[in-house]
Amino acid sequence: MIGILVALAAFLAMLLAVPALVLAGQVAAAVCLRPRRAPTAPERPRLAVLVPAHDEAAGIAATLDNLRPQLVPGDRLLVVADNCTDATAAVARARGAEAIERHDRQRRGKGYALDFGIRHLEADPPAVVVVVDADCFLAPGSLDILARRAIAVDRPIQAMDLMHSPAGAGLKTRLAEFACVVKNQVRPLGFYRLGLPCQLMGTGMAFPWPVIAGATLATGHIAEDMKLGLDLARAGTPPMFCPEALVTSALPAAAGLATQRTRWEHGHLGIIAAELPGLLAEAVRKRDSALLALALDLAVPPLALLCLLLPAVAGIAALLHILSGTALPLAVALGATALTAVAVLAAWREFGRRVISFGDLVAALGYVLWKLPLYLRFVAGRQVEWVRTRRDEP
Repeated sequence: MIGILVALAAFLAMLLAVPALVLAGQVAAAVCLRPRRAPTAPERPRLAVLVPAHDEAAGIAATLDNLRPQLVPGDRLLVVADNCTDATAAVARARGAEAIERHDRQRRGKGYALDFGIRHLEADPPAVVVVVDADCFLAPGSLDILARRAIAVDRPIQAMDLMHSPAGAGLKTRLAEFACVVKNQVRPLGFYRLGLPCQLMGTGMAFPWPVIAGATLATGHIAEDMKLGLDLARAGTPPMFCPEALVTSALPAAAGLATQRTRWEHGHLGIIAAELPGLLAEAVRKRDSALLALALDLAVPPLALLCLLLPAVAGIAALLHILSGTALPLAVALGATALTAVAVLAAWREFGRRVISFGDLVAALGYVLWKLPLYLRFVAGRQVEWVRTRRDEP
């Protein structure tokens, strides 16, 4: 019996060592490698900015006001008011955007809204479609570089997508911001500097028209962005990170943060369970380094979950070491734990000190434990339907 438990602990430790190695490699590349020069088209292509929106009347005007100065004659600004019960469409039109309305209570989710918008654009297709969420802001010049880069490489382009804590935010929110920095800045930057693709992040995404027009968008998947990126990579057009372009938004507070994290992380874990085995097999069969890179990136679970699992497995391995004298599971688990800790510390030192202090980083154990019920709910009854994040809390 002890032998079976030792073998199981060794398997779990080696399984967790994979995401620990990937995370450490991404952080090391982001910190140590020089920036790459990516091709950029000499001329600005005609583009359409597609803004999916569900009950965003309170905030969409600011987003549209941010986007309009970056448009040039011939560009389009299209808002898809999806299953709205407020004045989202009217506010968008008043701000000079084209607005179309979709009503289908059975088929809900961002994927359906994107598909509705793309089908609308088919009558007069642009060269590039840029997707921006209704609560996001593009840094000056970002629209131009996203469009030029997408045309130059003929692949989806993902801007750096960062979320900022509101003034006076508590520790949970600031730690969520740091986790976002690691996931949406440090890790894709490391792969970019290695010449590898990235996951799509849902906003700040630019697509050449033939790529997005042929994609399967009309799904209700709560992680539709990651699913779309993997589908496009399988089709031969893996997304490429663009650190020169920046899209930002504000993290919600309190209940809104819990809702958002549940949707994102249950969606992420669901994608891992559904897609990772097949993606790995396909990457090996095709000898496709881009697919393999995305599979390895996908294998890295949410940072808080990884920081929960590693000490737990190390603790089990330590107990088995006492009972059996076998050191391998413990050595692997401790090594993976140490590697993850060093990677997180390096990411904080280089990119995260503006977000949280070192003391906050040490206090992150409480944040990790706070998220334990979220992961238990994934096992007991995970969220599979899209739920809008509340943005109206004080």
